[in-house]
Amino acid sequence: MLHGGIHNSPVLRLLLRWVRRPLLPLMRLWRRNIQLKVVATTLLMSLGVVLLLGFVVIGQVRNGLLDAKVKASQSQATGGFAVAQQKADEAAGAAAGDGTTVDGGSSQNVIQWMSELVSSLSSGGQGAFDVVTLPPGGGRGPRASGDVNPDKSIPQALRTRVNTNTGAAQSYTRIVYFKDKESQPALVIGKQVNDPNDDPYELYYLFPLTQEEKSLSLVKGTLATAGLFVVVLLGAIAWLVVRQVVTPVRMAAGIAERLSAGRLQERMKVTGEDDIARLGEAFNKMAQNLQLKINQLEDLSRMQRRFVSDVSHELRTPLTTVRMAADVIHEAREDFDPVTARSAELLADQLDRFESLLADLLEISRFDAGAAALEAEPIDLREVVRRVVSGAAPLAERKGTTIRVLGDQQPVVAEADARRVERVLRNLVVNAVEHGEGKDVIVKLAAAGGAVAVAVRDYGVGLKPGEATRVFSRFWRADPARARTTGGTGLGLSIALEDARLHGGWLQAWGEPGGGSQFRLTLPRTADEPLRGSPIPLEPKDSRRNRGLNDAGLPRGGGEKSATVPVQPAREQRAPLTPRLATVAPTADPTALPGNGARVVPRPSSGARPQDDPPATRTARGEIPDRTTDTGSDGPDEQGEAFRGR
Repeated sequence: MLHGGIHNSPVLRLLLRWVRRPLLPLMRLWRRNIQLKVVATTLLMSLGVVLLLGFVVIGQVRNGLLDAKVKASQSQATGGFAVAQQKADEAAGAAAGDGTTVDGGSSQNVIQWMSELVSSLSSGGQGAFDVVTLPPGGGRGPRASGDVNPDKSIPQALRTRVNTNTGAAQSYTRIVYFKDKESQPALVIGKQVNDPNDDPYELYYLFPLTQEEKSLSLVKGTLATAGLFVVVLLGAIAWLVVRQVVTPVRMAAGIAERLSAGRLQERMKVTGEDDIARLGEAFNKMAQNLQLKINQLEDLSRMQRRFVSDVSHELRTPLTTVRMAADVIHEAREDFDPVTARSAELLADQLDRFESLLADLLEISRFDAGAAALEAEPIDLREVVRRVVSGAAPLAERKGTTIRVLGDQQPVVAEADARRVERVLRNLVVNAVEHGEGKDVIVKLAAAGGAVAVAVRDYGVGLKPGEATRVFSRFWRADPARARTTGGTGLGLSIALEDARLHGGWLQAWGEPGGGSQFRLTLPRTADEPLRGSPIPLEPKDSRRNRGLNDAGLPRGGGEKSATVPVQPAREQRAPLTPRLATVAPTADPTALPGNGARVVPRPSSGARPQDDPPATRTARGEIPDRTTDTGSDGPDEQGEAFRGR
């Protein structure tokens, strides 16, 4: 836990996932609904203001009620204390006139006088207050009105203050009764006075605060009701105001989505002359100009495709004538002088190249016109790989390269177009041999879940940073300054990519300068089934990063980067197998994602630049971002190089 943290604890990850799962819909709604954000924020702020205002008002009301009660109680208690002292003086004077003391006969006279005093003082209150007398030493019993329990109702701290001070003292307490009557809050004011015998005793006035408490509760209820009404009213007002602003924005967002889907005739409804209306007018003008430009580009693209198609078809007839004449000249080259014979050989080679270029142009024009159809049938990719390896064997022998096939022990069956798959794999294998610098080329097959994959690994020049994002461009070359001296047409990569898309598959690449590259073709087992991963990791296990031997300054054993290809929703029922047109691209095609690129290990500063490739037939290679089910596979940032001379 100390080193790995929460992310390495499966229990904590499961707990977090369980806690977050019910909150995901609310979080998604909060992120996507600006009206909800504004209304919720307004409600929270209004609630805070109402609570703050309520606390202030309640505090002021409570203080006002208590201050008024305290002043009235002090006035009443002061008068009572004076009356009690006056009665004691009158009783003492009457006893002195008779020549006896109040307690001369018995202490019962003082007790009786105390009871009469409590009754007399409390009779004027009519329930507004109670009177309690307590002897300081506890000699005589306490006296109280209204069934008040003196011992529990008078705080001990207040009695101490009354006994030590000559003036009155007050405190808040709860009046406790002897009978089954609920206690109630009260204000107690006490003072020490003398009885007729001039002995001190404690006199207390207890003023209940029940009426003040009811008044305060009424104020609290009124404020709570009014505050709730104000908060709801402010929320409704905020909802209405925000709705007036959000509705046109949502309308613009919906129209923008329809525009991006190709419905270029969509426009916003503009009413009024305010800021929203001006925004709608500007949006409509932008959409109109966009529609005009797109139509112009479509017309231009259509004309270009038609031109390429027409030129390609029109060139076949004169090319056939030129080919026949060139064959005759080539067959008779032995009768020519060396210069003329060499010219005949060059003419035949360039005609081969021209025919290949013309065939590729015709194939590209079929993809552009949406006329390419997929003739899928169950095939074993092992047979396709064997044919490709057999065809590339003469070239590999000339280069001193050995082609090894791994993973061909078990059948690797998928519904695919054998001709197109063979064309893609031939492109990759020939490129690997051409740029493998005489080192081994490994062809690996694998199948897992609903996908099959073929990876071609070489250990040649590898890939340069930044090249992987451009390798699928038509006629693109890694080094534009170099002349195209090989037999490649520059369209092999584009055709291979279109073939992979036509299958609903991925064509992806990885590479590092001086460390070789790996190209991977991933196809669904069943036609029209969306891909969710690849059984072969894009970055091979023997890469520098995986070996932790990157001598270009990268950390040893750095964390791997996974692919970010979105998962496609599974279809409820697979449609019958029909030829697929080239215009239908898979929804999870990684190359269609914005920012698709490559992460290439930088070339060491001390490394020498690879030498120019030998003159030989080359085809295009390329990459697509990756998403694999294998934990060691890497994403679109670890990509490959375009070989030169396409």
